[in-house]
Amino acid sequence: MRVGLFVTCLVDLMRPRIGFAVVRLLESAGCHVEVPSTQTCCGQPGFNSGDRESGRRMALRFLQDFESFDHVVVPSGSCTGMIRVHYAGLFPEAPDVQARLDRLAARTHELTEFLVDVLGMKTVSGRFEGTVTYHDSCSGLRELGIKQGPRTLLASMPGVVLQEMSQPEVCCGFGGAFSVKLGNIATRMARDKCEDVLSTDADVLVAGDLGCLLNLEGCLRRMGNTRTQVMHVAEVLAHVHGDERK
Repeated sequence: MRVGLFVTCLVDLMRPRIGFAVVRLLESAGCHVEVPSTQTCCGQPGFNSGDRESGRRMALRFLQDFESFDHVVVPSGSCTGMIRVHYAGLFPEAPDVQARLDRLAARTHELTEFLVDVLGMKTVSGRFEGTVTYHDSCSGLRELGIKQGPRTLLASMPGVVLQEMSQPEVCCGFGGAFSVKLGNIATRMARDKCEDVLSTDADVLVAGDLGCLLNLEGCLRRMGNTRTQVMHVAEVLAHVHGDERK
């Protein structure tokens, strides 16, 4: 199976080791993974701010880079949601282009969704020890319906104890432009979420979207917490015993 990895802007710029973890997971599952070097943003920031034309340009770039693959995998519910949900209807004047884009969007999957729903995986070969708590990102949960998949994979790892928060589905306050436009509200939401995280006494906070993780890690550190590790789900699932949790 030939799989294209859409790295995402945040992973590429802020935490590229997530991308390497995704490659490790996919290759261990028997996939042939390629990372197109010309890929760029999915177009979500501009599109959500009202710049529909930038969304159209990015959608065409995505189509050019990934149309030849059997599947596209994305380590982000947010970017996957943009592609699967919001690319629809971008080209009413060009139905042939829209049809190609729709077919590609249907073959585009968030990482854990791909592992569980497409490949049928129930466990992974990575090894990890510790108590983890999982935060459901808004886009992954509400646009894509991702809930049980990442938990199934995490719980299958012998050294992992999954400790749920009281409100794992509540927004962390990031929301892209939301945290910029409504900073005071977003800050309080992040603090409330971090207090929920800390109430679990988990060693590691895990999520499938780096935007959420960066937001929550910053809040935890400002609250004086330096103990709780913050990791993308791919980093935990692909973890090799002895890796440092940085």
